[in-house]
Amino acid sequence: MRLVLIGFGVVGQSFVRLISKRRRELIARHGVNPKVVAILDTKGGATDPKGLNLQAALDMKRTTGTVANYPEVGDRDLRPLDAIKSIDSEVIVETTRTNVQNGEPGLGHIETAFKEGRHVITTNKGPLAVAFPALRELALHNGVNFLFSGTVGGGTPILDFGKRCLSTDRILAIKGILNGTTNFILGAMESSKMDFEDALTEARKLGYAEDDPSLDVDGWDTACKIVIMGNWLMGKELTLSDVETEGIRNITQEDMVKASERGSSIKLIGSVDDLATVRPTLVDHRDPLCVHGMLNAVKFTSESAGDEVVIGRGAGGMETASAMLRDLLELKERLASRWAR
Repeated sequence: MRLVLIGFGVVGQSFVRLISKRRRELIARHGVNPKVVAILDTKGGATDPKGLNLQAALDMKRTTGTVANYPEVGDRDLRPLDAIKSIDSEVIVETTRTNVQNGEPGLGHIETAFKEGRHVITTNKGPLAVAFPALRELALHNGVNFLFSGTVGGGTPILDFGKRCLSTDRILAIKGILNGTTNFILGAMESSKMDFEDALTEARKLGYAEDDPSLDVDGWDTACKIVIMGNWLMGKELTLSDVETEGIRNITQEDMVKASERGSSIKLIGSVDDLATVRPTLVDHRDPLCVHGMLNAVKFTSESAGDEVVIGRGAGGMETASAMLRDLLELKERLASRWAR
């Protein structure tokens, strides 16, 4: 299976490390031999129809800042849309940064891939947040697969749980903590009596928060995930503008003390039922959703099974890469099933 990898940051690099580490197992147990024929970052790319040496690509990125310096096959003029159109491959793996304004450039990458007959695996929430129904329709129209389990929950199979384990039930509501960065910040404010800015500084120091943390702390990352879950698991047709969104910048130590006096913690909760919302919310200490650190916790309320909670790490390069590999194996099974008919 030939892959073009667009985006070679933490997640993209983690993905190639993972498939390199598990290559023998993938071939022996799953009959999958992923061959990465192109890798692109913001400064160009490298291509080899026989498959790139992934360790060499990682070393080049680490030492020079771009895979475009890969000997002989590196190309500083290679652009993602050209690679999607011109390089023979079955799968486009899209891991560029999330843009909640218009979904670009990831949206254009995915649309082009579908039109070229390529399957897509993505961890990019932006395109799904702004154009999920249209992308699903375009994939179906072109007879290709669209897999995105890494967009929600990282390595924790939140989307798969809702789609598979509750497939015979009807999901009435979903709510939970969907952003590890804000959960860490709120936890530091609560346990260490920090104010918001100090807790954010600590999150940056530990690598949990970006230099520009607005996607996390202003609630947009959680809102993207609510859109994805509402559409994929509940059959809604949401976009980001449908989600009432409030972040955590205005939470104070006084708010934390009042919450503690009531036996609760303040958590950034995303929810979707009749409405879609993201807002700081009091969560009782005895509630299974009251998790701490970088954990995510999601409660599904379904018509027959009632309440069920999934808890796990929601971020991290290798955790997200494991979801991408899960999608790759799912794609292989789908294709094998189609060919077997």
